[in-house]
Amino acid sequence: MILPRLLCSILPLIAAINASSGDRSPPFQQCLSNCVARTCTGPNGASQNSDLPLALRLTRWTCADDCKYQCMHILTDIALKEQSGAQSSSHLSTRIHQYYGKWPFWRFAGMQEPASVLFSVLNLVTHAAGMKKILKEVPKHFHMRSLYLIWSGLAVNAWVWSSVFHTRDTPVTEMLDYFSAGLVILYSLFFTVVRLFHLRPLTPNSPSGPTYKLWAILCGLMYLGHISYLTLLPRFDYTYNMAANLVIGLIHNALWLLYPWGSIRLFPGKDKHYRPNFSLQPALFVLLTTLATSLELFDFPPWCRTIDAHALWHLATVPIVPIWYRFLVKDALDSGWRSLKM
Repeated sequence: MILPRLLCSILPLIAAINASSGDRSPPFQQCLSNCVARTCTGPNGASQNSDLPLALRLTRWTCADDCKYQCMHILTDIALKEQSGAQSSSHLSTRIHQYYGKWPFWRFAGMQEPASVLFSVLNLVTHAAGMKKILKEVPKHFHMRSLYLIWSGLAVNAWVWSSVFHTRDTPVTEMLDYFSAGLVILYSLFFTVVRLFHLRPLTPNSPSGPTYKLWAILCGLMYLGHISYLTLLPRFDYTYNMAANLVIGLIHNALWLLYPWGSIRLFPGKDKHYRPNFSLQPALFVLLTTLATSLELFDFPPWCRTIDAHALWHLATVPIVPIWYRFLVKDALDSGWRSLKM
């Protein structure tokens, strides 16, 4: 399953590339300056972070961060009141602004975007259940089983860091979220090529061929080069990261469309025209994930300052994940693998 994590690493970057109007506005800057001077500096110039509630300190909020949060919601309250007055008087209303690339959300227990955290955790749990399904239902000697399990583990890891990132957006959590998502995307392409073009030996304990090894080395070098480039730059290259993930993701999705409609041989025990009765499931999966991701295009201020389009998108991917795992299991159990000893 690649599209949700692919676009999870892409679309937030678009918002990050564009500077936010809210945090640049003079009222916000004035509010922030006053708040920091009033509450964040002790008599001897010491930081007042220790005065924050325990939940905020555990999630690494500082006094200055809390001032940004308070000022953001003060100005959002004003904007909502002006909108309400404008609607009753038919005048143009003040729009709600983004701050530091994000909409104003009510935090909960130190979490900046609690709904996105919750839905990321649901995706995590769903992938963990999918991993359990593979362990239970895919034969141990199936040649793709270990690759599927590695991919599931990487997906779980990616959603862990998505949860952490939505809990607290810092340069470190941002980097971990993007890099873990990028790894899932590239590994998805890796095992897709291995599965569709039969690069791995079908019989257990057989040595891998040179093509498989070269493909694995190439993917490994691509990932190392990717993270090295982004890490060594003085500033994170959002445009490059977006383009790299997009290209890999599109190639991945195009390859899976070969499953129902391509002329490649899917199973060693069948001719190249054979397609199982579940062959449309990869195409269905690509369609559903694309529709779920389209929610991100309808970007809007969060409902009740809690749920926005990004959170809804995370929620929409949860019921789609089992479709992919069911397909992987059906594919592994198809009679076309009759040459493989189970």
